[in-house]
Amino acid sequence: MNGNARRPTSNAVQAEALANRHDDPVEYVGFRVDGQAVVLNLSEHQQLTPDRSLDVISHSPTGFEWGYAGSGPAQLACGLLLDYYDDTQIAREHYIAFRNRVISQLECNGPAACWHLTGEEIDAAMATITDDVVALPDGGGLLPTLPENWRTVTRPDRRVFQRADRDHYIVLGDGTDGWLAVLCSQGDRTYPAPLASRTVSDDGDVERAIRDLADESNGLIEPPEGEC
Repeated sequence: MNGNARRPTSNAVQAEALANRHDDPVEYVGFRVDGQAVVLNLSEHQQLTPDRSLDVISHSPTGFEWGYAGSGPAQLACGLLLDYYDDTQIAREHYIAFRNRVISQLECNGPAACWHLTGEEIDAAMATITDDVVALPDGGGLLPTLPENWRTVTRPDRRVFQRADRDHYIVLGDGTDGWLAVLCSQGDRTYPAPLASRTVSDDGDVERAIRDLADESNGLIEPPEGEC
């Protein structure tokens, strides 16, 4: 079996990506140069940079990271999926789950002080990802009352809203006297890292609370220099 042998998955989007097969094995390697993370696509003899993945999500413009569940690893997860499958939808929807299951576990141990990740290993991990979907809107559309960079995410036990361009979430659950809506960030090493919250009575405007938290999240990110 070569490094790019494909395995069937239960997800239709994944299946579509797996149909875009490579004829040759693919292997990635990560290491550090002067403390900076470097990732190479060995099969194409090219360095993988965040540039392309930043057009999909912008967690870490300064570079990739690995070994924990944070912004740098999220950018690497998106970059690897985008490079490997050449499919923006796959990268956007599955990078968080891929980060949590694969990128957060990568280590540069041993004499070579680097990690290796093959196409076969990427496919095997993707074959196990069936419910940790990022920015997949319920019912196939945006929640009308939220900004366009927010999506509702299907979860069996709670209502979760996720910002598509940052590692921010709004989790809606039962509070002491009604509903509790919490804005949190994956953070660099801890989850969740609460940023703000709203409590809403049973007869209160829950959608308004969620919308306010989404606006607050959007306001936390300063616009690029030169923009207002």
